[in-house]
Amino acid sequence: MTEKVRIAQLSCGPEYSGVQKEIYDAAAMVDAEVFFPDIALADVQQGFSEFGLDVRSPDLKLAIARAKALVEGRIDADAVFIATCFRCAEAAIVRNELRRYIHENSTLPVVSYSFTERTTSGTLLTRMEALTTIARRRALLAREEQEGITMGIDSGSSTTKAVIMKDNEIVGTGWLPTTEVLKSADGVVELALQEAGLRFEDIEAIGTTGYGRYLIGKKYNAQLVQEELTVNSKGAVYLADRQHGSATVIDIGGMDNKAITVQDGIPGTFTMGGICAGASGRFLEMTAKRLGVDITELGPLAMKGMEDTVPMNSYCIVFGTQSLVNALAEGSSREDVAAAACHSVAEQVFEQQLQEVDIKEPVIMVGGTSLIQGLVRAMGELLQTEIVVPPYSQYIGSVGSALLASGFIRGE
Repeated sequence: MTEKVRIAQLSCGPEYSGVQKEIYDAAAMVDAEVFFPDIALADVQQGFSEFGLDVRSPDLKLAIARAKALVEGRIDADAVFIATCFRCAEAAIVRNELRRYIHENSTLPVVSYSFTERTTSGTLLTRMEALTTIARRRALLAREEQEGITMGIDSGSSTTKAVIMKDNEIVGTGWLPTTEVLKSADGVVELALQEAGLRFEDIEAIGTTGYGRYLIGKKYNAQLVQEELTVNSKGAVYLADRQHGSATVIDIGGMDNKAITVQDGIPGTFTMGGICAGASGRFLEMTAKRLGVDITELGPLAMKGMEDTVPMNSYCIVFGTQSLVNALAEGSSREDVAAAACHSVAEQVFEQQLQEVDIKEPVIMVGGTSLIQGLVRAMGELLQTEIVVPPYSQYIGSVGSALLASGFIRGE
């Protein structure tokens, strides 16, 4: 697909809050076109009555009718973007129902987002990029095996990772804290090459992802420079051997979180972000530091504790830290505090983001935080399911990048 990707917008309020321009700008950055589906007044009346939601907002009634037209194939679109105001409860209900309706009754990729007056094009960019990737590269995303010798580099907010794959096997890895983006990338590339016993000249294709993907992609002349939503979901189902059927991918990162539903290896609906870093890996790093343990020790510590003995509020990282300090001052054990911190993060992700996607089993947790057993246990308890943590889960972005980059060896 070489022409602009057509993204149908279903929304309420962005025109009045100043956010509409930001939506247009974000779409333009990825060579996409956002449009409002044209429908007749009769469609609005019929769609509203048939959908079954008794909403008052005319804009929400219009969004419902437009969704119905998209599902019935009366509107030509490649993807769907649903946007409603963060402060409106009625809009939140409609947003979730429309997302579910479109996902279950069409093959259109869809993302929903609750905006505020401060939402910027930069905030929306990754979501727009993911929508266009699914529309443009569906065949590439359907790839199930890696071929040749490829490298994936993931420049995350906390850590930088690299993976080298050779004929569908991981042969080299590298992991370092993210300091200077290019310096950290050079370090992990060197580590991965050493472990693989290869030279850089042996690499046939490179894929980059994460916050520093453009800078690193330019330096290494990468064939694939891709946002983390599609890359991580592909890497997750690949490593978990769940490329067929449905799955849900949860990635609790250092700065933001991602929840993605995947069908036959292709992302369907997804959400990312979070209201505060209290619902991210950053809060767990602060907890480990306060408890005097390395982050790798937090998981085993939490497995020995009881979270319900310590009141913990990590909805805000400041208040979460205050709860942490108070609990220790009152004599709570380190084990109980660690368990409470893990449960609090899982609970906030559940409340903030997992309501935005339909949870399909298996649930796959990836990223560095998936190695924290207490967090995995807490998420499993909240979702009432067994969580799958695949091997190399902490390298998920690098694995997905290396896997997809192999498609460029044959010009896919």
